[in-house]
Amino acid sequence: MAEEMLATRGIEVSHETVRQRVLIFGQGRANLIRWRLPAPRDKCHLDGV
Repeated sequence: MAEEMLATRGIEVSHETVRQRVLIFGQGRANLIRWRLPAPRDKCHLDGV
């Protein structure tokens, strides 16, 4: 999918290049997303129900 998006912009990359970049940067981004998600123990209170 990333290859296709870049190809529409005129950037040609190989599948292997995309795979290597995901290995380098993917885990760090995933950790940031998990850090921002609310934990199951978090409570949400609604006012005026």
